[in-house]
Amino acid sequence: MSTLFSPVVLSAPAGQLELRNRTMLAPMCMYSVEAHDGVPTPWHLVHLGARAAGGFGMVIAEATAVVPDGRISPEDLGLWNDEQVAAFKPIVEFIKNQGAAAGVQLAHAGGKASTYGNVPRFTARDLKGSIPVSDGGWVTVAPSVTTVHGLAESHELTEAEIAESVLAWADAARRADEAGFDFIQIHAAHGYLIHQFLSPLSNTRTDGYGGSFEGRTRYLREVVAAVRAVWPDSKPLGVRFSGSDWVEAGWTIEETSRLTVELSLLGVSVFDLSSGGIGAYHGPTGPGYQVELAHAVKSALAADAAERGVENTSFVSAVGMITTAEQAEQVLVDGQADGVSIARAALKEPNWAALAARELGESVEVTPFAPQYWRAHW
Repeated sequence: MSTLFSPVVLSAPAGQLELRNRTMLAPMCMYSVEAHDGVPTPWHLVHLGARAAGGFGMVIAEATAVVPDGRISPEDLGLWNDEQVAAFKPIVEFIKNQGAAAGVQLAHAGGKASTYGNVPRFTARDLKGSIPVSDGGWVTVAPSVTTVHGLAESHELTEAEIAESVLAWADAARRADEAGFDFIQIHAAHGYLIHQFLSPLSNTRTDGYGGSFEGRTRYLREVVAAVRAVWPDSKPLGVRFSGSDWVEAGWTIEETSRLTVELSLLGVSVFDLSSGGIGAYHGPTGPGYQVELAHAVKSALAADAAERGVENTSFVSAVGMITTAEQAEQVLVDGQADGVSIARAALKEPNWAALAARELGESVEVTPFAPQYWRAHW
């Protein structure tokens, strides 16, 4: 059996979640909520359901805002009310009925909210950047007033507003549980609100939420504690990081590694490593260009567990231009990560996981395909 298609267990404080394989559909924005109410649509059922039927071990729904002003665009999903919960329930049920675990990425875009969706109906008209308030946009919030994103000026959060924001994450986590999700991934990457707190490039605060490593990471630690307090102990909790800003004086992989160790002690067991998002991208490109970040975090977590004399129960996934079965398998065989998140390759091919299993020589009994498609001669 290949490593990629061996089952794996994600740990939780008082339970575990078994995945049929180590492939995860990465959360990718669909910009498809045309009603602008955050409620999932038939498109989301078809999109996510197809990848579950296509063999992924876990399917993670796109960035789902914890509050309305946390949406990247007006067409994003949300989990701030009961109508959204009700619409998510049949989607989650279908994903799980196909043999995949159902995850959701909870998010707040912060100063990068209220923007036009990155889809042809906007880009073809050269509509990009911040949506004016007069055209349906809103005033965004951020840890500091900054021009690093090249977007409309944000309102700087007060400490009281930060406390309210933390509660919103917890409320969304409760709704995710009610909807039936198996897993939550907290979005701390790509220049959105949590990442804006982490990076010195976007956080210039002088109070307890800025300055030092402890100050800049305080918001995320409070979010994790609030979410973990309401998210069932039987279910794993994850965080997606931008492992590096790839900019001098920005957020670094050394800081990411240090923080993942601290968060593992707060009940986070799953880490996904992306990069960039604060200002222009200056990092590497090419196949597997972010795998080294996953390897660094995996090594830091293993070293900490060894030093404390405990079992390392963390799961680290790599993401970013991982497109072929052989490439994904090699990442795991080399010990660089525990799993892989597949993004754009899965947009091209909903059955990416099932096809990868056949390419790696898995038997028909192991290959995760929908039985209705047996005539395709898997």
